[in-house]
Amino acid sequence: MADITDIKSILYTEKTLGMQEDNVIVVQTSPRMTKTGLKEVFREYFGIVPSNINSLNQSGKVKRFRGVAGKQNDFKKFYVKLPEGAQIESLAV
Repeated sequence: MADITDIKSILYTEKTLGMQEDNVIVVQTSPRMTKTGLKEVFREYFGIVPSNINSLNQSGKVKRFRGVAGKQNDFKKFYVKLPEGAQIESLAV
């Protein structure tokens, strides 16, 4: 069962801010989140049913620190299209 704690963050970059003008929010979640789970979270906590959701699995980058190789965590990104006129006040920039 999906929960609001599975959402790690809302991504705010130059590209995603431009997408927000078209009612698209980019959400970073844990890899176990599904589209139906994310739709339930939006309906339960925000009172909005997304009109479309696209997902993307993002592998963690391999980085070196003081000569030791390490790997960043994997995550999943969701592109959530909100219905026309719907807005989440707490996420507005």
